[in-house]
Parts: sequence; C-alpha cells; structure tokens
Amino acid sequence: MSKIEKNQLLISSDFYSVQGEGISTGVPSYFIRLGNCNLTCGMSRMFTNKLMKEKSLENGEIFEGDLVKENKATWTCDSTSQWLFRGENKPFQYLIDQWKEQGIYDDIKSGLIHLIWTGGEPTIKGHQETILNFFNYWFNVELYGDSSQEWTPYNEIETNGTVYIRPELFDLLSQINCSPKLSNSGMAEKQRIVPEAIKRIMEHPNYQFKFVISNEEDIQEMFRDFINPFEIPLKNVVCMPGMDRQEDFHEKTQWVLEMSKRYKFRGLTRLHISAWDKTLDV
Repeated sequence: MSKIEKNQLLISSDFYSVQGEGISTGVPSYFIRLGNCNLTCGMSRMFTNKLMKEKSLENGEIFEGDLVKENKATWTCDSTSQWLFRGENKPFQYLIDQWKEQGIYDDIKSGLIHLIWTGGEPTIKGHQETILNFFNYWFNVELYGDSSQEWTPYNEIETNGTVYIRPELFDLLSQINCSPKLSNSGMAEKQRIVPEAIKRIMEHPNYQFKFVISNEEDIQEMFRDFINPFEIPLKNVVCMPGMDRQEDFHEKTQWVLEMSKRYKFRGLTRLHISAWDKTLDV
C-alpha cells in the first residue's frame, strides 16, 4: 500500500456526482476516495499482498477474492482496484483547483455540495491527520479574511467503524456514515467489531449505521452483533439491498422495504449502480 504523507492527500480518485447511498441519497456531492484500508473484505492478507505486488487489476475491476472462493465470505470489496495501489499523494491545492475549474467551489464552501471522504478507510491514523491538515491549509491559505461567502462545508465521512475518530476531525464532521462489516465479509470478529470506535460514532449528533443485507440471517446478525449490544437507535439504522445484477434491483429493493416494516429500521434502495450505468459515477 502507498505511504501516507502528512502534508498531502493520498487520493485514489475524486469526482463530482450524487450521493447514492444512505440518508443523503440524491444530494450533489464531491467524492474524495483515499487510498489504503485496514480491512480486506473477501480476501486474505496474503491474497491482497499478491494483488498489490502484481498491480494487475483494471481500474474499477470487480473480482472474487480467495475467501469468497473458499466459501469463507460471500462478497469482495468492490473498490479494491482503487484503494489498494492506485493512491497518489497530491498537494492540498489540487482539490481546491479542481473545485474552481469545475465551477463548484462556492457551492462546496457553503455546504450546498457535500464533501464525501471515503476510501479505502479514511479514518486510519494517517488519513485523519492529512484531512485535518488539508482543512487548516484551506482555511489559512484560501479562506482567511474572505467574507464574500460563509464557509460552512458539509463533510460526510464513510467508515467501516473500526477506528476511533480523534476529537479534531470529529468536530469537523457534519455526518458520519458507518458501514459495519458482518461475518459475510470474511473478516474476523475482532477486526470488524471495535467497541470504542462504534461508541465514538454514536457520540456524534448526526450519524447512521448502514448495513447491506441479502437475507434474514444478515438482519439477525446485525441485531445480535451491533444494534442490541451497542443500543443503536433504529432511527439511525439504514439497510440497503445487496445485489450484483441490475435485474435484481426491484425484487431486492421490495424485500428490503418489507423487512423495514417488520424490523422497524429505515429501508432504502440503492443508486450505487456505476457498474451497470456509467451515467452515474456513484
């Protein structure tokens, strides 16, 4: 994996699109995908190291990890081809220049367009430091003394909920989108359930726990391992259908909505269909 530099952002990809998942679905958003992750869902560490060494994955390539092939997991991380080895350290000014060139700078400053910090895992220690350093740079270099427009960027962070978020970054976040991993990820329980990190997220005034479910066993595990032990309010739980094919969209969505009526969580469909429809880069 690439080294994280404290005065640069390790960016795998960045683009302007629409939030396609969770409670902000449909909101115009600028995605900053950071490299590296502390989990390897669907894959063993040895398998991941081999992929990283070979660098043979096409950008956006979907594949089966070794744990899936061994029936130890049911899915493989679909962003592996980006965060594993494509991250490039870029100066802080890079993002600001991108926003200005695309004509969306003022809308990002005002919070009309959300910033989505994603990955990989954007809360790993190095990334937390660089995100903070970026905002210090942005304020001091670009915004200090600028009274032309209120500076209220809206920051969403997408995390697997396994890393404690430090106070300085925590206070900058407008929304925390946590996607805990179930046993179908192939990750060991101690890797994917970190109590202090989960409890930290619940201290934020605006958070959601988002689960991708395919059957009632997933729902039962969600309650057993997360909702019940951590006393997560159901109003903060979002469930979305797990699917690999566009043909399953309506059937899977209807099933999730029926489950939401039964179990009282918030059921949503998915706009995350970039593998099928390239008109949406979500």
